[in-house]
Amino acid sequence: MGDLSPEAQVNGSSGRSETALICSKSPAKVSADLASKIMTQKYSEQAVTAAGGWVENSHGEVLWIHRLGRWDLPKGKLEEGEEIASCALREVEEECGLSGLKLGPKLLETVHAYAQNGTDFVKTTHWFRMKVDGRPQLTPQTEEGIDSVRWMAEAEWREAAKDTYPSIQEVMRTAAGTKSV
Repeated sequence: MGDLSPEAQVNGSSGRSETALICSKSPAKVSADLASKIMTQKYSEQAVTAAGGWVENSHGEVLWIHRLGRWDLPKGKLEEGEEIASCALREVEEECGLSGLKLGPKLLETVHAYAQNGTDFVKTTHWFRMKVDGRPQLTPQTEEGIDSVRWMAEAEWREAAKDTYPSIQEVMRTAAGTKSV
């Protein structure tokens, strides 16, 4: 692993002992994916790789989904042999009933942990900016727990973002601070 060591124990803000990644040489940029892999190897969590999109239409609106009682952005798990960018496009298309997406630059990666059916997961999600012409009709993928899909103007998505996940808020801040496609 070069000059990275996942062995340093530190006291986290909650007072419990946590493992930290330490760089013994010059400062290194550790990708969220690498950090996830290291932590997953050290512990029993299962690593999940996903991709999704910050999708803008021709009217400057952004695509949001409502799932599990919160506003969210479309994303989903990487299939075996699939490229990350292809996964992002496929997941947005499937979850929102959308086609004609234009892939833009990668915005960032987010990492979050969750438990499901007694198993702990560490999910790394690769986020891309996307664009679509016009204001296409949307259809929620209800079998994935999505009950609503909407185009939101900036004031509306900023309000919705107040009650979403921290990782989605980070995507929003990054996308809002960069140029569109």
